[in-house]
Amino acid sequence: MELLEILECSPPLTREPLDSEQAAGIARVFKALGDPVRLRILSIVASRAGGEVCVCDITDAFELSQPTISHHLKVLKEVGLLTSERRASWVYYRLVPETLGELSALLTLPASGPVTGPAAAVAVSR
Repeated sequence: MELLEILECSPPLTREPLDSEQAAGIARVFKALGDPVRLRILSIVASRAGGEVCVCDITDAFELSQPTISHHLKVLKEVGLLTSERRASWVYYRLVPETLGELSALLTLPASGPVTGPAAAVAVSR
C-alpha cells in the first residue's frame, strides 16, 4: 500500500487505534523526519518562495557531500514528503502538501470535548 493511501485512510489517533500496516507506513515518515539533515532539507524547501528549490541550493546549505544530500533527498521522496522535476541538468524539489496535511490531521486533537487518558496527562503537563 502506498504511503499516501495509508495516511488517507488513517483516522486521527484520538479517534481509533491504527492497524499494524498503517502504523508501519506512518512510522517510516516520522523516521525520515527524525534525521536533522532531512528535517532541515524539508524546511529549506518549505520556506522557499515559489515552493521549489534547486538541488544545487540544497547542497550549498550543508557541509555534506553531494551523494549524502542525494541520499537524504531520496529518503524524503520515498516517504512522499518531496517530489522532484528534472530541468536540463538540475533537479528541483517541492513539498507534497497532501502528505504534510495528512500527518497534521493524524496528530490533530479534537477541538470539542474533553481529552481523556494519556493525552490529557500530556496536555495538563504543558
